[in-house]
Amino acid sequence: MKLIFEESKSGRNSFNLPESDVSLKNFPVELSRSDVDLPEISELDLVRHFVNLSRLNFSVDTQFYPLGSCTMKYNPKILEKASNTPEFSNLHPYLSILPECKDRCNGALEIISDFQDMLCEITGMDCATVNPMAGAHGELTGIMIISSYHKSKNSKRTKVIVPDSSHGTNPASASMVGYEVVTIPSNSEGEMDVNELKKHLDTDVAAVMMTCPNTLGLFEKNIKQISEMAHSVGALMYYDGANLNAIMGKVRPGDLGFDVIHVNVHKTFGTPHGGGGPGAGPVGVKKFLEDFLPIPRVKRDNGSLVVISSSDKSIGHVSSFFGNFAVVLRAYLYIKLLGHDGIKYSAEMAVLNANYVMNKLKKYLKLPYDRSCMHECVFSLSEMAKVGASALDFAKYLIDMDFHPPTIYFPLIVKEAFMIEPTETESKETLDKFVDTIIDAVKLTEQNAEVFKEFPKTTIISRPDETKAARDLIVKYEKVVS
Repeated sequence: MKLIFEESKSGRNSFNLPESDVSLKNFPVELSRSDVDLPEISELDLVRHFVNLSRLNFSVDTQFYPLGSCTMKYNPKILEKASNTPEFSNLHPYLSILPECKDRCNGALEIISDFQDMLCEITGMDCATVNPMAGAHGELTGIMIISSYHKSKNSKRTKVIVPDSSHGTNPASASMVGYEVVTIPSNSEGEMDVNELKKHLDTDVAAVMMTCPNTLGLFEKNIKQISEMAHSVGALMYYDGANLNAIMGKVRPGDLGFDVIHVNVHKTFGTPHGGGGPGAGPVGVKKFLEDFLPIPRVKRDNGSLVVISSSDKSIGHVSSFFGNFAVVLRAYLYIKLLGHDGIKYSAEMAVLNANYVMNKLKKYLKLPYDRSCMHECVFSLSEMAKVGASALDFAKYLIDMDFHPPTIYFPLIVKEAFMIEPTETESKETLDKFVDTIIDAVKLTEQNAEVFKEFPKTTIISRPDETKAARDLIVKYEKVVS
């Protein structure tokens, strides 16, 4: 498929701009662009180009997207419609901090306050902020809060503990705040090894960062013991909320001993995911950490909404105003639409779907940890790789079968990892079709594994150099002059 610039033909156009009613008499010459190299194309060709381009994409609206550890769930269209309500979308954030204008945005502030309360109810926290702009940003915010807390106690903590199955953002966030990262291996059950943890847990540890259920899709049965061990040396427990989708309404992280949590609303509460934004990663904390939350923040005081714009202990600003309000609004509506019973049922269906797929496929694929999973299951395709069909090859094959590939090669502790997360929104019929496709692929490896090197056959580019594509990005069009 050609680029839009390659479709350009001199003299063609698809628009007519009205004459400018703004005088440019005194416009600075140095700010004026005289040579704007835009494509010249008819309206019909323009429409066809972008429609055909869009049809090359995978999306939750068009295909099953079992992307493990990322929860690519369907976003109800009513959320999009509501978030674009002019009374919300046209609000300027300055209105919230100007006393004479605050009344004009009380509705938005009320939603932020209510959402924070709902978040605390679901997670078992006491206070929350919506300011972080994404999950990783929320994670960084949470570790900054923990760091500020220890500094306020004149406690010089230097280490953060993470499991070997953790998301990469865990050690990255801890490192960015200045901590040494200590990694604890998993035991034979796929959980953090408590005996290994004991060897490293001392008064130098600021926090233990965990996901529960973990990245293998397994619930940490020793989580309360781990929390007690961490607290016994003055360390805090940090909950990576990436997998909250599996337990929301069933178990509250705060009741398991966690002190700080960030929530990936795109994974848990039906908001957009990917594409570089928008995002939101609200953070919840226990009461003793409230004063360290970032500013500004909304708080209810004696029944009235108050915007706190300064605090001696606060970590300060992590974003402009209240983060991505439109994303928070979507998450708020998602929770309201489902209600208490719906939130709980959603988690139950996510777990049911994952276990259904796991039990259907474990006869054909190696299952490193053969126990009930939560919202996702992790297989190892190491046996297939021995005959010439790797996890990457399986992923490429699925593209031709009209399925987005699952996450592969993660978590790193599983060789040739193949992580499947169906989410709660997929039907049994879709799951059966996916399972049958995987079984067909396994049978194909037994007949001719080499054929997998030819997939995908239906894409414009079949097998790009993925390392080069990631490291040598070309982000603008360069015209080739012959």
